[in-house]
Amino acid sequence: MTDNAIEMRAITKRFPGVVANDSVDLTVRSGEIHALMGENGAGKSILMSQLAGIYRPDSGSIRINGKEVNFTNPLQAIDAGVGMVFQSFKLFPSLTIAENVVFRQEPTKRGIIDRRAAEAEVAAIAEKYGLQLDPSARVSEVPVGVLQRVEIVKALYRGAQILVLDEPTAVLTPQETEKLFEVLRALQADGRTIIIITHKLSEVLSISDRVTVLRDGKSIAEFNTKETTAAELTQAMTGRDVDLRQPAPKQPTGKTVLAVEQLTVAGTGRNAVDSASLTVRSGEIVGIAGVAGNGQVELAEAIMGMRPTLSGSVSVNGKTLDRASIAQRRDAGIAYIPEDRHAVGSAGSASAIDNLALGHHRHAPLLQRGLLSKQRLTEHAKRLISRFGVKIASPATPVGTLSGGNLQKVVVAREMDTESPLLIAEQPTRGVDIGAIAAIHRELTEYRDRGGALLLISAELSEIMSLASRILVMFEGRIVVELDRQEATEALIGLYMAGHSPDSVATEASDAAEANDTAVASDAAEASDATEASPAGGAQPA
Repeated sequence: MTDNAIEMRAITKRFPGVVANDSVDLTVRSGEIHALMGENGAGKSILMSQLAGIYRPDSGSIRINGKEVNFTNPLQAIDAGVGMVFQSFKLFPSLTIAENVVFRQEPTKRGIIDRRAAEAEVAAIAEKYGLQLDPSARVSEVPVGVLQRVEIVKALYRGAQILVLDEPTAVLTPQETEKLFEVLRALQADGRTIIIITHKLSEVLSISDRVTVLRDGKSIAEFNTKETTAAELTQAMTGRDVDLRQPAPKQPTGKTVLAVEQLTVAGTGRNAVDSASLTVRSGEIVGIAGVAGNGQVELAEAIMGMRPTLSGSVSVNGKTLDRASIAQRRDAGIAYIPEDRHAVGSAGSASAIDNLALGHHRHAPLLQRGLLSKQRLTEHAKRLISRFGVKIASPATPVGTLSGGNLQKVVVAREMDTESPLLIAEQPTRGVDIGAIAAIHRELTEYRDRGGALLLISAELSEIMSLASRILVMFEGRIVVELDRQEATEALIGLYMAGHSPDSVATEASDAAEANDTAVASDAAEASDATEASPAGGAQPA
């Protein structure tokens, strides 16, 4: 019997205008945690989608436990023991957790669905692997971190021996990430094989046994995790050396540019933003952290005038903008990188020339004597495409044909080519490669150093920790705490992201310190006892 759970050989998959996988090889050993890394557009998710039966390879072969398979649909992959947890969860909000898990495989009693048995089976799987959840809870009422556990239990319920997770920590707090890793180690100990698609180097080095790197649709390298480094993985992914050092946050000294006072935005069931107040000064980066869905997007959109407010005020450089349109707010000095690059940040059917001109077309230098010059627009687009490394056939190419990472670069390039005093940046590096992340971070810090005020909203805590001098945490629409960078840690921010109050966080910190003091005292006592027990009151030569 083979020691390999998965053998994918010379896998090629084409889509119109692109070769997503170009003769890719992947070997995953039975019972290992294997990381699949690569830049945006490298072909990672497409490769795993073929393993999961979502796509069929144009050529190549797939073997599972030594047996060649040729899946034509996901159900066949599930029957073969392959389960995949996607970035966007595939759950029914109106059903309970148990109902989602057993959907189409419900236990029955006398021909009727046995809900009690379903809940018991789900609870048993969850308890076995430390996946805390309530089988009777409705999916629409549980946090996003719990939804991921539901997807994992759903795969296990269907007999998955091979589990593929696509960017599994993107929606998790640091504490939830560590819990997930504990679950994955428990699954590994139970004999399951796990593949993680991720771009987070620290997580790869922490959890995986081996790593395969894809670049431009090809398999480039395979590493034993214990024998590699972040720099080596980065070089394999990008084909070049990338400076991973982050600039130190700068302490601001400028005047207040953005002032938000008691802003409230309506939501479903509760206010999406609840009495939020914040300021951002010239030469300052203020970060907003929080699990997705806790009001960050609604806050940014309300500041931009894209979402109506129930109460509160927004001002830029002392000018109140409560009744201002989006265009008027832009004219007042707000640049905006939205979270949704497709629906909000770009016009997919329009060219890069047109998309890069949006917001700039009403002013010099693009607008001269009331006219727009095609030559000026094209040169403007070429300059930004070069500056931000956008991979595109021509400036005239519709941006809807670009990969997600390159479309993100277009949006970031347009909004950062500005002298606006305020920049609101939501997830500015989402979906871009490591080299582009470093470049965008440099652009952001240079904007700050020119005196710009930057409100940074990011799901990447490392990004906020490295760039922001002040950090706000949002939970259920409220800004629950403001931290100076010097006092902030990922663990502390994670507690606030999970809904802990400042009092409970202080208590936990006190308990942790007390436990540490007790441990130190115990160690000291043991050392003292050992010294007293020594024949000469100290260590003896060998």
